[in-house]
Amino acid sequence: MDLSATEALFAALDAALTDMTPVMNDLGELLTTSTKDRFPTGTAPDGTKWAPKSQTTLNRYGAKKSNRVDSRPLFGPSGLLSRLIFHEASATEVSWGSNLIYSAVMQFGAAKGAFGTMSNGASIPWGNIPARPFIGVSATDEANMTATLEDWLSGAVEKP
Repeated sequence: MDLSATEALFAALDAALTDMTPVMNDLGELLTTSTKDRFPTGTAPDGTKWAPKSQTTLNRYGAKKSNRVDSRPLFGPSGLLSRLIFHEASATEVSWGSNLIYSAVMQFGAAKGAFGTMSNGASIPWGNIPARPFIGVSATDEANMTATLEDWLSGAVEKP
């Protein structure tokens, strides 16, 4: 019995599974794009709407003439958070998010004074910040990731 075709498929699959960086990079691109696409709708990965900005926050932004006031949640004067989402991929994993110093507070929220006080006694942060999850895997993301992996695996075994 000639098993050379089967052995070739196993060899191709073994080689592909040794370094999954290409598919991890594809998954990272997918998740980065999906995360950025949620900002205009103000929607968490689970489909819930983000908490609106408080009137106090809107007033503070508006107090500085240099600031443009955007009432959408997670859109500050710089607009950076919605744009600075990146991913890193390796042979075995992918991660994505933002390295902005305030991104974790936006994701998880923070209580007034959670980070202490300023020299003038003002709380850091100056008010309660509700969690507005922007990083995560939605049901659509999961389906797209599955399709990406299935395509990649099909291609991996067709190479020989």
